Amino acid sequence: MWEWMLAPIDLGRAHDVAPLVAWHGRVMTLAWGIMVPLGVLAARYFKVLPGQDWPRQLDNQVWWVTHRVMQYGAVALTLLGLFLILQDRQDHAGSTIHRLLGYTILVIAALQVTGGLLRGGKGGPTDRTGGASDHFEMTRRRIAFEVIHKALGYSALLLTVSTVVTGLWLANAPHWMWLAMAVWWSVLLTVAILLQRRGMALDTYQAIWGPDPELPGNRMTPIGIGIARRRG
Repeated sequence: MWEWMLAPIDLGRAHDVAPLVAWHGRVMTLAWGIMVPLGVLAARYFKVLPGQDWPRQLDNQVWWVTHRVMQYGAVALTLLGLFLILQDRQDHAGSTIHRLLGYTILVIAALQVTGGLLRGGKGGPTDRTGGASDHFEMTRRRIAFEVIHKALGYSALLLTVSTVVTGLWLANAPHWMWLAMAVWWSVLLTVAILLQRRGMALDTYQAIWGPDPELPGNRMTPIGIGIARRRG
C-alpha cells in the first residue's frame, strides 16, 4: 500500500520536479486549494455565527475578517508562486493548458482585488466613518460589485480544480497527493452542502442590518444563487 501511495500516477514517467516548480505547486495549492475555499465558506455561511443572537446582535465581522485574511493572503501567495515559476527557465511539455488556467486565475484575482477597492462605502447605522452609503442603499455600484464579485469568485473555485489537477499531472504526482486533494475537496463540498441545507447562506444585507422589510436592501431580491432571507 505504501509503495502504491508513493508511486507516481503515471508509472511511465518519473516524478522528478525541480525545486522551484515544487515550491510553486505547494504555494499555489495552499493559496487556491485551501485558503480561498475556506475564505469563500466563511463569507457564504458564517455571516451569522452559531449561537449569535440574531437579529438582536447584528454585523458580526468574524466572517469578514476571515474572508479578507484568506483571500488577500492567497493573493500574496499567488504572487510568490508566480515569481517562483518565472525563475524556472525550463520548457515543460504539455504545460500550455495549465499555464492558461493559471494566468486566467491570476487575472480573476487582480479583478477581485480591484473590485473590492471600488465597491463603494458601507453606510447605514453601523458605519461610523460617515462615508458613502453604497451598500446600505444598495446603489447600482454596489449591485454591480456583488454580481461580479460572486460570479468571479465561484468561477475561480471551479478553475482551481482544473488547475490543480493539471499541475498534479504535469508533476506526475504520487497517488497520495491525488488522494489528499480528493479527500479535502470532498470534505469542503460535504460541509458546503450541509451548511446550505441548514439555511446558513444568509443574505449579507440582512446579516448586517437585520430583517426589517422597510430597509432598502431588504426590498430587493438577494444577489446570488441559494442566498436565503430570514424573518426576525
